[in-house]
Amino acid sequence: MTAPKRTLVAIPCYNEGLTIGSLVLKARQYASEVIVIDDGSSDDTAPIARLSGATVLVHERQQGKGAGVLDAMRFGREGGFDAVVLIDGDGQHNPDEIPAVVAPVLDGKADLVIGSRFLGTRADVPLYRRFGQIVLNIFTNASADFKSSDSQSGFRALSKHALETAAGFVTDGYNVESDMIAYLSAREIAITEVPISVIYEVPHKHKKNPVTHGLGVLANIIALIGARRPLLSFGVPGLVLTTLGLFLATIAAAQFSATSQVPVLSSIIAGLLIAAGLLLIGAALVLKSLTILLRHRK
Repeated sequence: MTAPKRTLVAIPCYNEGLTIGSLVLKARQYASEVIVIDDGSSDDTAPIARLSGATVLVHERQQGKGAGVLDAMRFGREGGFDAVVLIDGDGQHNPDEIPAVVAPVLDGKADLVIGSRFLGTRADVPLYRRFGQIVLNIFTNASADFKSSDSQSGFRALSKHALETAAGFVTDGYNVESDMIAYLSAREIAITEVPISVIYEVPHKHKKNPVTHGLGVLANIIALIGARRPLLSFGVPGLVLTTLGLFLATIAAAQFSATSQVPVLSSIIAGLLIAAGLLLIGAALVLKSLTILLRHRK
């Protein structure tokens, strides 16, 4: 007989005293243990979570969601759990869907499972969120070796193998979802998605402005693309600028040949485009060389 598999449900949260109690009680039905990572809350999140039966880790000051997720993964790794399920603490996710999210991990079919709001028709997602998600998906997928339909979903499950592989994983703030996909996919971790539902009418809704939040995540993803795929992020734009500059230079040369007058403005623009393009191409080649060198050193 084999020992039953142990599942940890981890809930990173901040000021979720209104929802954390019911969330912990429901999650306990599907978990060997529930842990709440309280990110410096000023309300009664921590005591309510304890009364509801959760193990509670408290950050004395707010460190961001990324720190909470890292703590959850470390707790699961050190505790020898077979699976860790991450779920947001604001009540948007349905704990009754935990078995569906963790099933591919426990069945050995995947090491990272992402609960997607965009698979099937189960989630009623506002139009502006769909648009923002599409943009973030495009850039996240460009930085990773897995194409996700919901790269920002906080409802996900990790296997013991994924937790061990992510021992060196570092992230910050709300970039954690995209960073995790990029990090684990680069290490050939098996990733899949399952459909989930979502409720947006929750007590605290978003604690950050959706626009600034989205732009911050997007900026981080672009930086990640630059580091992982410099030829794509710098080389391609450099080639485009150089080509455009040469095209304008050809036109300027033709005008000079026909009129014997130097088209100053178009010549300056052509020169600037060529210079900028060559700089980007040079940067892409240098970064690519460094990437290869670092990969060989590892």
